Amino acid sequence: MTAIALTIAGSDSSGGAGIQADLKTFAALGVYGASAITALTAQNTRGVTAIHNVPPAFVTAQLDAVFADLKVGAVKIGMLSRAATIKAVVAALARHRAKNIVLDPVMVATSGDRLLAPAAIRALRHELIPRALIVTPNLLEAAALTGMPIARNEREMETQARAILNFGARHVLIKGGHGKGRDSVDLLIGQVEVKRFSAKRIATRNTHGTGCTLSSAIAAGLAKGLDLVAAIAAAKSYITAAIAGADRLKVGHGHGPLHHFHAFWRKS
Repeated sequence: MTAIALTIAGSDSSGGAGIQADLKTFAALGVYGASAITALTAQNTRGVTAIHNVPPAFVTAQLDAVFADLKVGAVKIGMLSRAATIKAVVAALARHRAKNIVLDPVMVATSGDRLLAPAAIRALRHELIPRALIVTPNLLEAAALTGMPIARNEREMETQARAILNFGARHVLIKGGHGKGRDSVDLLIGQVEVKRFSAKRIATRNTHGTGCTLSSAIAAGLAKGLDLVAAIAAAKSYITAAIAGADRLKVGHGHGPLHHFHAFWRKS
């Protein structure tokens, strides 16, 4: 049986994040990717200039079409933009009994542009997070979800992750990529256990789409039948190599994309 993952997210016209990054990641990791687009963004490596939201009823139509025909092994959720879209996605996930839901709570782009309406945060907290197998916030997103200051160390990261668990998530992977220090440390927190994933921090400005890529890599692993810890470990390895290869690409004039196909393209 072919491993299939579904991404529910916004489109990035420059190809570095969102649906485009998710589908590249699925393909690079040997998983067939399906998609439901929640918003169209006019953006490039320098920033977002416009957002056109897809009507919630059409988001529902996309999801119903995919689930009616494809055996979806994992679902990655990214940009949802509005509360009405979140409610439509929640209803579809429940109706189709979706499993292995990886929620990347996209709020702000790498460029600093806001991608989630403030009124939608409550719906995200109380309606969507409880359906997630795992939530993958970065430090800025974790602070926004919990109302706390940005975490400065692993102790504060764990505190915020446990606050997000209280919203109903089964696991939280809080990402330290926006932190400082020689290593980039992510913490996986469940109801009791804490597992640490560490990689050497790579000096590059080309980090557009890192959150999308990591969460979709986790979903790819789950779709292939890996357990959660193994899926995260494989995803961490993949994204570290994709960041390390990012400077091989010459794309745009701002925060460039990762090299999703670093293992396949010839070095030149």
